[in-house]
Amino acid sequence: MLKRKIIHIDMDAFYASVEQRDNPELRGKPVAVGHAEERGVVAAASYEARKYGVRSAMSSIRAKKLCPNLIFVPGRMGTYKEISRSIHSIFHDYTDIIEPLSLDEAFLDVTENKKGIELAVDIAREIKTRIRQELNLVASAGISYNKFLAKIASDHRKPNGLCTIHPNQALDFIARLPIESFWGVGPVTAKKMHSLGIHNGELLRACSPDMLNRHFGKAGKLYYDFSHGIDNRPVEAVHIRKSIGCERTLEKDISKQSSVIIELYHVTKELIARLERNEFTGNTLTLKIKFHDFNQITRSITQAQKLTSLEVVLPLAKKLLKEVDFENHPIRLIGLSVSNPIEEQNDKTTIWEQLSFEFSDW
Repeated sequence: MLKRKIIHIDMDAFYASVEQRDNPELRGKPVAVGHAEERGVVAAASYEARKYGVRSAMSSIRAKKLCPNLIFVPGRMGTYKEISRSIHSIFHDYTDIIEPLSLDEAFLDVTENKKGIELAVDIAREIKTRIRQELNLVASAGISYNKFLAKIASDHRKPNGLCTIHPNQALDFIARLPIESFWGVGPVTAKKMHSLGIHNGELLRACSPDMLNRHFGKAGKLYYDFSHGIDNRPVEAVHIRKSIGCERTLEKDISKQSSVIIELYHVTKELIARLERNEFTGNTLTLKIKFHDFNQITRSITQAQKLTSLEVVLPLAKKLLKEVDFENHPIRLIGLSVSNPIEEQNDKTTIWEQLSFEFSDW
């Protein structure tokens, strides 16, 4: 069977790098995109900041403790989107089979490319060079025969990385890969795998499908396939929006029921407005709660009717909220999304739109 030629392009510290590019005084200094206020959150961090342990989604207070000299700059989402369009314009010179994952990250299928270049690594090298020359930014690229390995390859030598995982090298590469580096393995799953004695790809590959399914449900098959270098997901050039969500980061952690209900009402109103603007309908409502300690949970409910009005959605949101113990765990963030589970069977992506005051100018 023909092996696909997949490239994963990932811009290095994209938002922070744009700010450093546009403001010479920031170059070489630890920079965080976001706000330094007590309730602020780091949206992106430069590599100089990452050396201190600063990461995206970290609270601004913790980031400043780790890096006292950290410089905060407000985000400019309009600028980032414009640059992202320029990056994708470069991509389209080589292929139209492009699957964006975010503004700064995408998969490209270059098995058959517009320029007739035989080696995918040569295409990746050209793209990196053009991004540097035309936009004065740096990207990392990973090349392999499937999306999982291309993604792993792009992370392998960041920043400014270029890495190819050849089919003949894949199994050896995966065997040495820490379990935390596997796609879909977050901190909770990694901890569970460690408890089962699974610390790398070699140990994961030794597990049977039944054992993985028993401990990890449907994700077990995915982990099994990845450990064997298997990922049959195509690069999807067209994405249909399958859900719409919004979330609000609160100015203070709250645990009083009346206060939580008021915030839930405001988020629900914004969700309905977004549904109307996008002419989107769905019948599954998902509540997202982030607690004061940054732990996060979601709760969902599916109805036969479409969820399009405040009168329908708000009672369901309150019903989901009853399943959440917030009296003993103050709430930091509340989010809601509406999705269509039938369309989502092959794609579990939820698009969240930030409503917190920190990024109101985005």
